[in-house]
Amino acid sequence: MSSTPSQPQRRVRIQATDGSGAFDGYLALPAAGRGPGIVIAQEIFGVNKTMRELADYYAEEGYVALVPDLFWRQQPGIDIDESQFDRALALYQGFDEAKGVEDIQAALDTLRALPEFAGRAGVLGFCLGGKLAYLAACRTDCDVAVSYYGVGIEQALGEADRLGSKPLVLHIAEQDGFCPPEARNAILQALQGRPGVELYVYPGADHAFARTGSSHYHKPSALMAHQRSIAAFRGTLGPHYDFSALWDKHCEYEFATRDVDATMATMVPEPYVNHIPTMTGGVGHAMLARFYRHHFVDANPPDTTLIPISRTVGTSQIVDEMLFCFTHTCEIDWMLPGIAPTGKRVEVPLVAIVKFRGGKLYHEHIYWDQASVLVQIGRLDPKGLPVAGVETARKLLDEHLPSNTLMAKWATSEGR
Repeated sequence: MSSTPSQPQRRVRIQATDGSGAFDGYLALPAAGRGPGIVIAQEIFGVNKTMRELADYYAEEGYVALVPDLFWRQQPGIDIDESQFDRALALYQGFDEAKGVEDIQAALDTLRALPEFAGRAGVLGFCLGGKLAYLAACRTDCDVAVSYYGVGIEQALGEADRLGSKPLVLHIAEQDGFCPPEARNAILQALQGRPGVELYVYPGADHAFARTGSSHYHKPSALMAHQRSIAAFRGTLGPHYDFSALWDKHCEYEFATRDVDATMATMVPEPYVNHIPTMTGGVGHAMLARFYRHHFVDANPPDTTLIPISRTVGTSQIVDEMLFCFTHTCEIDWMLPGIAPTGKRVEVPLVAIVKFRGGKLYHEHIYWDQASVLVQIGRLDPKGLPVAGVETARKLLDEHLPSNTLMAKWATSEGR
């Protein structure tokens, strides 16, 4: 995953708890300047570009993120990638796990002493760091821990009683060769049902499924895992944002004041919008601003109305159900591109899934029934097709209207 740094990053020095010296950590700060903290435990490739981007990403989510150099006792400043796997494996094999957990505690102490830190602190780890995150939950004073495809957790299940009720999330790749089925089953058997523990197995996913650029990267699993991770961190650490108010303000700028600059200001530096049925929108600030300015904000009919039906607010996103209503008096580039105004009235159910990073919108996935829109403007004949026009909107508002009218076989099941 990549991110645009929200504030200048810097290195910090961390004093080892055993008095053996000090080591570096990469620090990323949230846009607000202060926030709760996350110590990110590295993979076997050191504090490399992937780890630094992760810190930037979690800073954008509102956290003070610190990535300590856990290989410092062997060689400070390791920064390699998958192409140097043999070297990384040698470092892993020479790694002192117990000292690594102590160094995570030292990083937590350093994090909490920073003037930018406010609140509570968690640990997030990947691969080698995934096991360290589990051990940190058992041995350190972190408030929550999240582990991605930790290697060797099954060897430390005897420490599970030390978890208490501390929140712990384990993301396990079903096809992970470093965590074969017998190891996975031991983990699940030992930890399932414990208070505060969440266990997720990702079908078909392999080790490093969340690392962008990895040969095993699996975007659906990575997205789902990240959402669950953010839920765990938000629930224990905060910060908490009023997503509902943020989304309402965004929509006000889009449809009421029609202010493109204000609309973009509600979003992260590199957002995206995808109107699923027509594949319109934009990825990144430049393309999305162009889309909003020339093809969306002023391309909606004057009588456009959004009628809210329901809203579900989660820890990182909103799902909005609404009726989208308008008279087709102008060409609507994003919904009906290339179709001249018909003057027809349209009412269509629409669902918006709106993702946030920190206190800004990150992306919108917008869904509607394009067939219903085309029927209503007279460009699609519904005869003989399993589609309907304004009836879909009417039935959304009144569930007692007839069901199954498109099913010719419906009458044959009566009385059976």
